[in-house]
Amino acid sequence: MMRIKGKLTLKSEKADELVNIIAQSLAPDNVSGMKTLVDGDSVTVTFEGDKVGTILASVDDYLMNAKIASDMLRIS
Repeated sequence: MMRIKGKLTLKSEKADELVNIIAQSLAPDNVSGMKTLVDGDSVTVTFEGDKVGTILASVDDYLMNAKIASDMLRIS
């Protein structure tokens, strides 16, 4: 069976702490096949799975949750 891989990188030149907080808050929701790596001002999330739809859904969920976390941090 073919494995599908993808990578998403979030970068913030001004707020490496913000990126780190978002990554740490979302990491517990990582499903199998997802890994998060924080490196200075960027976070790289890798996705791996058997179906394109599963990967796309995981990326969509991650981006939605990252936006919500970012919005919440800006409010407080």
